[in-house]
Amino acid sequence: MTAIKTEPFDELARDFWAWRAVHQPLTHDDIPRIERPHDWTPDWSHRKVEERRKDLTEFEERWKNIAPAEWTVPKQVDYRLIGSALARVRWELDITRGWQINPKFYVDHTLGAVFVQLLQPPPFDVARSSTIINQLTSIPRTVEGAKKNLESTAVGPFAQAALEDLKDIGPRLLEFCRELKPLLAHESAQHIDEATRAACDAMEAFRDWLEERLPSMQEITAVGRDAYIYFLKNVALMPFAPEHLLEMGRQEWDRSVAFEAFEKNRNRRLPELAIFPNQETQILREEQSERAIRYFLEQKNILTVPSWLNHYKNLPLPAYLKPLAGLGVLDDLTSEMRLKDDGLRYIDPPSKDLGYFELSAARDPRPLIVHEGIPGHYLQLSISWAHEDWIRRRYYDSGSNEGIGFYAEEMMLQAGLFDDSPRTREIMYNYMRLRALRVEVDVKLALGLFTIDEATDYLQAAVPMDRETARFEAVFFASSPGQAITYQIGKLQIIGFLADARRIQGEAFDLRAFHDYLWKNGNVPIALQRWEYLGLRDEIDRL
Repeated sequence: MTAIKTEPFDELARDFWAWRAVHQPLTHDDIPRIERPHDWTPDWSHRKVEERRKDLTEFEERWKNIAPAEWTVPKQVDYRLIGSALARVRWELDITRGWQINPKFYVDHTLGAVFVQLLQPPPFDVARSSTIINQLTSIPRTVEGAKKNLESTAVGPFAQAALEDLKDIGPRLLEFCRELKPLLAHESAQHIDEATRAACDAMEAFRDWLEERLPSMQEITAVGRDAYIYFLKNVALMPFAPEHLLEMGRQEWDRSVAFEAFEKNRNRRLPELAIFPNQETQILREEQSERAIRYFLEQKNILTVPSWLNHYKNLPLPAYLKPLAGLGVLDDLTSEMRLKDDGLRYIDPPSKDLGYFELSAARDPRPLIVHEGIPGHYLQLSISWAHEDWIRRRYYDSGSNEGIGFYAEEMMLQAGLFDDSPRTREIMYNYMRLRALRVEVDVKLALGLFTIDEATDYLQAAVPMDRETARFEAVFFASSPGQAITYQIGKLQIIGFLADARRIQGEAFDLRAFHDYLWKNGNVPIALQRWEYLGLRDEIDRL
C-alpha cells in the first residue's frame, strides 16, 4: 500500500502554530492562554493588522490547496482542526473585530498582559521579571495604537466596560508595583517604578480619552445572524442553527430548574452549608477534597488520572495580584511546557460578600474543583497537552473544553460524589441553571435581541447571581460571541456522543475507555471526536 504523504500539511501546521503564538489575541479567559515567545509584547497597530491579514490569506490558500480525502480519519481530523483555527483568526480579524471596536480589548492587551505573567506562583526569576517589565513598558505604545484603531469605530457599551476596569487604575497600579518590586530579580526591580509610572499615565489618559468620546460612540454590539452562523459552522464546528441552540438551552433550563426544585424540597429541613471560618480551613479542605476526588475517579472506574499529574490547589490571593484581580480568571492551569507544575486557583478569605462562584467554593470547594481542576480543566488540558499528536496539543476550542468541564460536573453528581452533602447538590443544579441561561444570553446578544444591560438583568434575576458577576458575564459574552454556548451545548454534544458509543458498542462499551479518549482529545471539537471514535460523520456533513 502506498503511503499517503502529508508533509505539506505538517509544514503548514508547524508554520501556523508558530505564527499563532505571536499573533493570538489575549483574553481574560483561562482556556486560550498559550506559551508566547519570551520577548513577546502585544502589537495591534494598523500595519501589524494588515500583515496578519496577508499572512492569514496565505495560510488559507495553502490549506485549501491540500487534498486530504485519501488520508486516515485521524489525519483528516487534524486537517479540519487547522481549518477551524484559520477560521477563528478570520473571525477575530474581520468579524468580531475586537481590535477595532472594543476598548476592553486593549485593557486585555495592556494590563491583562501583565496580569497573565503574575499567575504562576513565585519565584520571579530573571527571565520572568524581564517579561513583566517588557509588558509594562509596551503599554504606552499599545494605548496609542488603540486610540487610532478605535477613533471612529469604538462601541459604547464595550467602552463603558473598559472604563469600569480602569476605575482607580493609577492607585491600583502603584499598589501592584509596591507589592511586586521586592520579589523581582534585581535589574527588573530597578526599572519597575519608571515603567509603572509610564503605564499609569498611559492608562489614565486612555480612560480620559474614552470618557470624552463615550457619548458619540455607536451602541450596537451584535454581530448578527449570518456572522454567528459562520462561527458555528466554520470555527466551532457545531451543526446547529441559532434557533436550535435556543431550544436546546430552554429544555436544559427547564430540566435544571425542575431538578433544583426536587433537591430543595428534599432538603427543606436541612441546615444551609456554613461558610468556612477562615482561608486556611478552606485551603486545607480543598486539598483534601482534590485528593478524594482523584481516589473517587479510580474507585468508581470513571476516568484515568495519570500518575505524573500534579495537583490542583487553592492559594491565598497575593498582594501584588489583588489590584489587578478583576482582569481575568484567577487560576493557573499551567501549559504544554509546564506539565510538572501544580494547577492552582487564587482565593480571597471566605465571606458572604463573595461573588457567585467564589461564594459556592467558600461553602464547599468541590463544585469548582470538579470544573476547574480534577477531573475538569486542569486534568483535561494537561492530558491534551501531553498528546502525541502535536497538532492537537495546540488547538483550542471552548466548545469541547468547557463542554467537558460542565459535563464533568453532572457526571460526578450522578456518580455520587456529592451524596454526602445534599446542599452541595443544590449548588450543582444552580450551576446548571446558569449554564443553560448562558445559551439564551449568548444567542440573543449575538443576534441583537438583548443589550448588555438586559442580559445582565436577566442573569441576575434568573440564576440568580450577584450583579457584578452577571455584568462581567454579559460583557464577556457580548464581546466573544459563541463562547457562552460552549458549556451547555458542548455538554449536550458529549452526552449524545456517549449515547452513540453505548448504542454502537453495546456490551463492549467501556465508560472509562470512553472518558480516557474524550479527555485526551479534549481540545478537539466533539463532532470531530465522534467521527474519529465511532466513524460517524453525519455532524461533519451538516456543517
